[in-house]
Amino acid sequence: MQSLNRLIWGPTPQEKVRKWQTQLKSQSRVLDREIHQLDLSTNKVRAEIKKLAAKGDTKNAKILAREVVRSQKQKSRLVTSKANLNSINMQLGHQLAMVKVTGTLQASSEIMKASNSLISVPQLSSTMREMSMEMMKAGIMQEMMDDTMETLDEEDEDMEEEAQEEVDKVLWQITDGKLGQVGSKVGSLPAQKTTPTAEEEYERDQEMERAIQGLLSS
Repeated sequence: MQSLNRLIWGPTPQEKVRKWQTQLKSQSRVLDREIHQLDLSTNKVRAEIKKLAAKGDTKNAKILAREVVRSQKQKSRLVTSKANLNSINMQLGHQLAMVKVTGTLQASSEIMKASNSLISVPQLSSTMREMSMEMMKAGIMQEMMDDTMETLDEEDEDMEEEAQEEVDKVLWQITDGKLGQVGSKVGSLPAQKTTPTAEEEYERDQEMERAIQGLLSS
């Protein structure tokens, strides 16, 4: 009887939700793998920057530092995307509970907002568009907002505006202040310094922490 009903009416609301939750978990694993690969490649680039700094090759160190900045920004976007996937999964769990009471799926602005933000993520775009269409038919979502899409060109423009300052921070952090110091010109080694005082070391540690947090929150 259940098979006959499925054939006539299609999947039940519960079956639809469980299918979406399975897809969300699969996409979350995709992001986990990409984040892991980004971390591995970034660590290799950081090690290479240290070698270049030791040789005084600031030109190539700066080029690699830009790649670190890009990787940090990409990682930040992927981490945010994973959080949105988890948010949708949680909201779908609430939907399952409500189906037992109402018998139908309910519209959710939280799911719609999170889904629209994920459509612009290249790794998720195809799956999230298909899932969003299914959710619209099921009544969970009312519309898809294409104006949330971000182009790579726009990202590159934003990157150019902030690149110099962030590259300086990355070089300063990775090379322990040998390159990219605040107020110094990237591409030249700073003048020989005397042994820093405890206060200077504390300030350096604070500046490094701000630089790291700035990269992760970008």
